[in-house]
Amino acid sequence: MLNSDEGPILFRNTMRITDGHLDEFKAAVRKAVEFVEERGPQLMVDVFIDEERMLAYSYQLYRDSDAIREHWRLSDPYIRGVMEHCEVERFDVHGNPDQAVRDGLRPMAESGTPLTITERTTGFARFA
Repeated sequence: MLNSDEGPILFRNTMRITDGHLDEFKAAVRKAVEFVEERGPQLMVDVFIDEERMLAYSYQLYRDSDAIREHWRLSDPYIRGVMEHCEVERFDVHGNPDQAVRDGLRPMAESGTPLTITERTTGFARFA
């Protein structure tokens, strides 16, 4: 069951793929998604690539803030592998992450990456 006070929390990461790194980016992102599919706490992960504009969009759905922290703990090497081939253009959070997650995102915003947190108003989920 989802915690209606906090979850679900959706991340939307917009990444600019480094010129000449498209194939390497695809390989790294596939490896990262395969890892989290097997071991990660995400309820859903989807990655879309606009090759013409060299942009990638990653959507990750989490049950709650604890799941986000678990993802960060497990996936750091895979995240670093992906980041060798891109940079984050913007990061959008939809939901109500706790203060520890907000604090964990702060360095990204302080380094100049546009970051928004839009709190959940209402909704429902149908997950088996």
